[in-house]
Amino acid sequence: MSKVKVSIIGGAGYGAAELLRHLAVSNHAELIRVASKDYVGDRLDQVHRHLRGFSIGELRLEDIPPETAVEEADVVFLAMPHKTTAHVAKNILDLPVRIIDLSGDFRLRQLSDYQRDYAPEHPCAERLGTFVYGLPEMNRDAIRKAKHVASPGCFATCIAMGLLPLAKNGLLNNMAIRTVAMTGSSGSGVHPQAGTHHPLRHHNLKAYKILNHQHRAEIIQTLEDGGATDLSLDFVPISAPLSRGILSISQLDLPHGTNEDDILQCFNQTYGAEPLVHVLAPGTSPEVAAVAGTARVEVSFAIRTDETTQRKTLCCMSALDNLIKGGAGQAVQSFHLMVGADECAGFDRPGLWP
Repeated sequence: MSKVKVSIIGGAGYGAAELLRHLAVSNHAELIRVASKDYVGDRLDQVHRHLRGFSIGELRLEDIPPETAVEEADVVFLAMPHKTTAHVAKNILDLPVRIIDLSGDFRLRQLSDYQRDYAPEHPCAERLGTFVYGLPEMNRDAIRKAKHVASPGCFATCIAMGLLPLAKNGLLNNMAIRTVAMTGSSGSGVHPQAGTHHPLRHHNLKAYKILNHQHRAEIIQTLEDGGATDLSLDFVPISAPLSRGILSISQLDLPHGTNEDDILQCFNQTYGAEPLVHVLAPGTSPEVAAVAGTARVEVSFAIRTDETTQRKTLCCMSALDNLIKGGAGQAVQSFHLMVGADECAGFDRPGLWP
């Protein structure tokens, strides 16, 4: 199989760093160009020091128009922030290059959701709903054929993965879900801010964007695509003192007439054949350390019955690396599907333990 020519637009951030880490050792991709507004003229291995000694580290960041960035490329990764991405993407959407977008600009189908959570205007709103949502465990066949893929958000991937088995089995209809999820600092991007800078982050826990995080609509859309109806979600994200990883915990009433064996069967049916998803025994918590540095996801659940009311609570849990399965690694997984390669190529390795 000949290598596919690839370019990246937005080459200086953590998402790009993770993309480059995988592309540096890929047997399927030939990186030909990296466009950026930062560090223009610098070699990639000067900006991303983990690329030293790899041939792609010799490429230089270029401040070039998007049309130039994708010349001769078969696939382009867009690794820029939301709002910025849509303005760039509109210049190449009709070109023959296939696009994998890591931002949130094309994940949502409803303009009203985008306007509420991202920006008051979308520069190419007519393209909402035209991108395939890049969650392989849900849209594998569509990703293979897609010209444009919107790679999922980190929280959205983690939380949805913990709940999709219920959605697919009709157990999230008319259901209220309450989710708390903790994330590492790399999710805040490469530029330090007052609330995410290491001196405040490394010894701290705090909630932010309480009940109003931009991934909430994406999670609901994903679960509804999986089969849920009349779903409500309250989501509280927490800033955690670690660089990588997300742990999500979702609580809801156990659907009437179901028990632990039924829920375990849902999880096994949904993920039993998935190479990157591991279903843990009921009552076992997923752990970030087990999946950090990998594209793997751990999922599990627990059930508690209140002795007084007999009300049963179901807790669904999941963990992943926000930069890999929750970000650039999942985009590479979609890339593999799009070019006919093994989607797990380069991902078949253990996590960092401890």
